[in-house]
Amino acid sequence: MEKEFDLTQLAQYDGQDGRPAYVAIDGIVYDVTAVPAWKGGKHHGNTAGNDLSDVITHAPHEKAVLTKLPKVGTLK
Repeated sequence: MEKEFDLTQLAQYDGQDGRPAYVAIDGIVYDVTAVPAWKGGKHHGNTAGNDLSDVITHAPHEKAVLTKLPKVGTLK
């Protein structure tokens, strides 16, 4: 069963101190913990535990990378 996250709950998944790294895009929460580029919960100035829906549209890869990531829930 997928979990529902609010922004406060999502912020706990920041990839710091051994915690998983999750990001939300368009209402879907993805696990980026195993992605080397997200080591330590940071990637090109962005931090895990946030809604990055606006940010991803400016990334060179745009949303193409999302199909490779595990979905862990939704952002309410």
